[in-house]
Amino acid sequence: MKADFVNPFIQGLLNVMSTMAQTTLTPGKPQRKQSDVAKGDVSGLIGMVGPDVKGSMSITFDEQLALTIMERMVGERPGKIDAEVGDMVGEITNMICGSAKRDLGERGYEFGMATPIVVSGKSHSISHQVDGPKIILPFMCDEGHAHLEICFDK
Repeated sequence: MKADFVNPFIQGLLNVMSTMAQTTLTPGKPQRKQSDVAKGDVSGLIGMVGPDVKGSMSITFDEQLALTIMERMVGERPGKIDAEVGDMVGEITNMICGSAKRDLGERGYEFGMATPIVVSGKSHSISHQVDGPKIILPFMCDEGHAHLEICFDK
């Protein structure tokens, strides 16, 4: 998978977290992901389809990080992952993908975005439904970990 496809998602995540949740994430080393098991407690997954490209992206947060982001975005900290936290993760997924879509569109890659789905729970699965390599990128901060997964057929 080309860095051209990955970097806009990384930039989107970093920008959304810093502007919307006042949270600075530090990237770790990207790896190829072999299984469908999520590395965190709540995930947003979005599909993308265009004339020349098909892919999907997911963002997964540790529970404590998700709750902290919720607190920073809306001013209240829930006691656990609930429907409102799920809605927030879906919106963050949409914002990251929208940012990447804009950047990739400027490079000639056009695609539409599906509605994000949110899955939560320990050891939940993320099914990308795209025939291509899955890249997972860890991000760290004091409040926990996030993992960005990107899968494209290119």
